[in-house]
Amino acid sequence: MAMTQKICLILMPFDKRKDASGRVIDFQAVYERLVVPAVEAAGLYPVRGGQGRTGGIEEHLLERLTLCDHALVDLTAADPAVFYQLGVRHALKRRSTLLIYALERGQVPLDVQRLEAVPYRLSPQGQPEYEAKYRTLITDRLKNQEQTDESPLFPLMERIPKRGGESLARLCEQVRQEAALWDRLERARQEGGEAVRGVAQQIGNTVQAEPGLVLELFFAYRQVRWWSEMVELVKRMPPELADSILVQEQLSLALNRMGSGVEAEQTMRDLISRRGQSSVSYGKLGRILKYQWEKTLEQGNRQQAKELLEKAATAYLKGFEADWRDTYAGVNAVTLMELKQPADPRRREILPVVHYAVEQSIRSGAADYWDFATLLELAVLSCDEAKGIDALGRSLARVREAWEPQTTAKKLKLIRDARLGRGAECPSWADAAMEKLLEAAARWGGNG
Repeated sequence: MAMTQKICLILMPFDKRKDASGRVIDFQAVYERLVVPAVEAAGLYPVRGGQGRTGGIEEHLLERLTLCDHALVDLTAADPAVFYQLGVRHALKRRSTLLIYALERGQVPLDVQRLEAVPYRLSPQGQPEYEAKYRTLITDRLKNQEQTDESPLFPLMERIPKRGGESLARLCEQVRQEAALWDRLERARQEGGEAVRGVAQQIGNTVQAEPGLVLELFFAYRQVRWWSEMVELVKRMPPELADSILVQEQLSLALNRMGSGVEAEQTMRDLISRRGQSSVSYGKLGRILKYQWEKTLEQGNRQQAKELLEKAATAYLKGFEADWRDTYAGVNAVTLMELKQPADPRRREILPVVHYAVEQSIRSGAADYWDFATLLELAVLSCDEAKGIDALGRSLARVREAWEPQTTAKKLKLIRDARLGRGAECPSWADAAMEKLLEAAARWGGNG
């Protein structure tokens, strides 16, 4: 290394890691075949951060985060240590921090488009693909880092010391005002839509308001089922908040409830394309498509309903494949596969995996109604009477609102009707379970 050569600190996971769907990523291959050649081609000397692989925040690493001219950060796998190091770097350096990530390997928590991150591709075996193309992209960005790649945090860190006590006094007053609005909003949620709208008027300019308060208003509209107000509020949010994964997911559900199913579906597909795959996003997409399927079926359009059922099942299956712990995506996938005519044979392979995931969730000690209701649904799908009767009793003991057993009874009826429609046998105990669920819903409805 020449004395005048600038250093590029490389922050990324070591060795091989699995992504959210269980696929392996060979980070050592990415480092050796993609990152190092790109850094060297930019005339920089590559130094890997955290050579000890401890994941800790050692003094020497903090020193390198402070002093190194350039840094390259791989966001793939959402490694907590890497994200912490990125935060430190953004606070210390205005420019010269380049972000990279692997396409279609899980959802990246940060908005990679806003931060102008450079993507790269991996093979199914987790090895870098099209290396020359992506090395060139990384090299070009490294060469121009001193004019681009500005930290979103550094300018604020630079301003705060100059404003001192004045900023603190202003902050304290702002926090007091926001706390009062939070309290009013909490009461308004219980009073209804007009009360929520009244608090929205008090909040005023939502672009400049505290993002947490704006988000709370967004969810207050959801609670009172004012879908159009949710959609309109997104247009008046700060851009960073409006583009966040959470807001875009909820926006798609609000659009769906308004009857804008095509726009709702496209919103979710755009989000997955921009921010990566996740079980939650695919689960939301499946929910949107399932809702459209139900409405289309009610209208008697069987051909379109068949297509929507196929798309919904596929979305839920992708969600379950993205994270096999996501029992919501898993049980919906196998149930919709059962509803196809003819039934999808893959459901038999997936069903025991979903069952195991639910059992693991229950063993964690935080089981609720839906865990046991899911076991009941799986027992009906597998025609296991003993497990079904047991799960029914445990579900009924955990009912909190009438809509919970109503939803489960509706799903069991769909399974029964689909089986009867193709001349398959449907266990009689499942009919009895539906009756008990509806009785429970009536009791809770009477209490509510």
